[in-house]
Amino acid sequence: MGTRALALAGVAATVAALLSGASAQAAAPVLKVAVTQTSVWNGGYGADVTITNSGDAASTSWTVEFDLPSGTTITSSWSSVRTSTGQHHKFTNASFNGAVKPGASAKFGFNASGGSLPVNCTINGVPCGGGTTPPADTQAPTVPAGLRSTGVTSSSVSLAWTASADDVGVTGYEVLLGNAVSTTVTGTAATVSGLSPATAYSFSVRAKDAAGNRSAASTAVSATTSQDSGGGGTVDVSTAAQLQAALAAATPGQTIRMAAGTYRGSFVANGRAGTASQRITLSGPRDAVLINDGPTGVAPSCPTPTAGWDSGYGLWLFGSPYWNLTGFTVQESKKGIVLDNSHHTTIDAVSVHHLDEEAVHFRRSSADGVIRNSTITDTGLVQPGYGEGVYLGSANSNWACHGNNGGIDRSDRVQVLNNRIGPNVTAEAIDVKEGTYDGVIRGNTFDGQGITGQNSADSWVDVKGIGYLIEDNSGTFRSPGTFAHGYETHNTSTTPTLPNGCGNTWRDNRSDLGGVGQYAINITSVSKCAAMPNVVYSSNTVTGAVKGLTNAPVTP
Repeated sequence: MGTRALALAGVAATVAALLSGASAQAAAPVLKVAVTQTSVWNGGYGADVTITNSGDAASTSWTVEFDLPSGTTITSSWSSVRTSTGQHHKFTNASFNGAVKPGASAKFGFNASGGSLPVNCTINGVPCGGGTTPPADTQAPTVPAGLRSTGVTSSSVSLAWTASADDVGVTGYEVLLGNAVSTTVTGTAATVSGLSPATAYSFSVRAKDAAGNRSAASTAVSATTSQDSGGGGTVDVSTAAQLQAALAAATPGQTIRMAAGTYRGSFVANGRAGTASQRITLSGPRDAVLINDGPTGVAPSCPTPTAGWDSGYGLWLFGSPYWNLTGFTVQESKKGIVLDNSHHTTIDAVSVHHLDEEAVHFRRSSADGVIRNSTITDTGLVQPGYGEGVYLGSANSNWACHGNNGGIDRSDRVQVLNNRIGPNVTAEAIDVKEGTYDGVIRGNTFDGQGITGQNSADSWVDVKGIGYLIEDNSGTFRSPGTFAHGYETHNTSTTPTLPNGCGNTWRDNRSDLGGVGQYAINITSVSKCAAMPNVVYSSNTVTGAVKGLTNAPVTP
């Protein structure tokens, strides 16, 4: 079990050291206190309290006092004499550990019921840190004011607002598209991209501080993206043949608009690139349904659009960056939506379900993409171990086909935002493959019911990538299914050598492991990530865990 060093260190000066006007100081102990969480379980934790002496004389005794917030109590303690009054706890040394020599330390410990950590720590009457311990920050920032649109394109809206105030300090702002967080910034301006042309959107913004307090959302502002320019126009389709022809001829700035109905066939955009300012949009209502009954024909050694071969993918973008995919449904296909070398693609409000294998795959360096506000269920109907909800990158064993960026599939910086994934997603809700960097997984809801455990698929999210931010997600598990942990890391060996499974951050995630899962966040190796550690914040919460929140050190 990892440990967590808490911000409770303090220095107790002796009375002699406090006397003003003394011409010289006598030798004196200087005691520091650190509380370290040594184990965490469902409903409580254990901790060690270490007292070190950095002075030039031995102590003869010590007294450590602190408070525990309401809802957390001490159930047992050792190597000390404890007196508790309500939520206030006082520990004096036992007969054998009161004398702490210079450079030495003494230790006692306690077990707690509840998850809150000690506050207001003192040693020998002097506050830890040399002054009054600040209370926990519970005050939210003020609501941002003056939200306004500062510019639009056919695919983006730029916003600005007036800075919020906070008693400690604002650390960032969350821009909401409707009721969902679209992006997070540290300044007072943001651009939301990947939008559809000639479409009205509603935005608001809220501030947050270092303690995780969030303001209420600002007054909403509406903005409408501009019409397509550059000759794109709108192509209306209502049959599979019309859709296939439109995909094959798509041009920058164009919108392909599907009518409601079932589109059955092979739907591929091969080499039809939009641009940053002239994105290509494929849109339709939820009851515009794409189905591919394939695969058929002889497959090439690596998946690439080939005459006479139908991949069986519901929708396949190959070498086609800067697309928007909006609103429609993909179902009853081998795979759902596959992006190959199709960077800067935004998937918004789609439904993908009842697939033989995975639902959405960002592959072959399809970097800087977004999937948001979408629903994914019922995957892996034929190959359960390959039924991922969202698949980012490729296993290194497939880099020979998909490693088109220095021999690596660099599907970097993909954002997975505000989606509902599960139930009956038979592999991971999100599988983050080795060699990918700096993605964001935020605001999603994971339902793990139906996960099979096949091909080591036994968690909501498996992180082999590097530098991912995983925050504000909610996950549950209920049988049937096979479930080990909520989130896992793995340090996959690759050539070239990469810090796979390192440098990732978890905060503000809520996990219900259903009495089956071991840890909400399981960090496979701490030592392999010494140069780029994974960070698990105490703002993550867990219920129904066999072992607890995490097996790794926790950052307050």
